[in-house]
Amino acid sequence: MNFFEEWIELDLNPIISFSSSGKIIYSNQEAQFLLSRIKQKELFDLALKYAPQSFGVETSYIDLTIKNYSFYAITVKYENEDELHTKLYKSAMVKKHSKLSTKNTNITNIFTLVDLTISTKKIKSPTKFIKNYDPSIPEFKINANEFIKVLNLIYDFFSDSSIITTSVILKIGEYIKIDGKKHSIISVEVLSNTKEYTETFNYKDENSSFIVSSNENKITVDLPFVLK
Repeated sequence: MNFFEEWIELDLNPIISFSSSGKIIYSNQEAQFLLSRIKQKELFDLALKYAPQSFGVETSYIDLTIKNYSFYAITVKYENEDELHTKLYKSAMVKKHSKLSTKNTNITNIFTLVDLTISTKKIKSPTKFIKNYDPSIPEFKINANEFIKVLNLIYDFFSDSSIITTSVILKIGEYIKIDGKKHSIISVEVLSNTKEYTETFNYKDENSSFIVSSNENKITVDLPFVLK
C-alpha cells in the first residue's frame, strides 16, 4: 500500500467505489463501519442520486442523517461507464439531543457495569460472551441504574444467540450535543452472531441519558462522555 492508498484508508470520511451494477469495488475503513449499519444498495442509490449527468465530478451540500451518522456533503465522481466513486463528508456532530438528561448520573466505571451485567446473565445462559474494551476510557458520568436496565434488555433480546460480543469504544470525530454543549461519545455495541430483527427492539425513556439505535444484528448505546 503506497502513501496515497494509506491516506485514503485512514480518512475519517467514508469513501466507496461502486461498479455499474452496484457492487463495491473499494471501501475504506470508515466506509466499512458505515456499511455495517446501512445496506449497500442504500448507499449506491444515494451515489446515483447525486452523480453528475455526464462524466466528471460533482459535490453536493446536503443535510443527511443515516442511523447515527450525519453528513453535510457528498462528492460523486462518474469516471466511466463501469465505475462510480463516492465520498461522504461527516458532520462534526452526530445528533442533536437536547432532551438527553444528565440528571442522576455519577462518575462510574463503565466496564464494571458491563461486567456486572454479563456475569448475571452468564449464570442462567449458555451464551458465550466476548468483551472488547478500550482500556484508555476513564470513569465518566453515567446513570448506572438506567444503563444496566437497557443492557439487560439488550442481552435478553439476544438470548437465543450462541455468541454475544460487547464492545466499548470512544467514537472519533462524532459528538452528542446537549444544551448547546458538545460531548464526545462512548459507544457500547452489542453484536449477536445470528441475524436478528433488531428493528423490533424498542427502548424509550423521555429522561434517558443515552441514545439507543439498532441495525440488523447489533444494538448500540451511545453515551455522552461527560467527565464532571
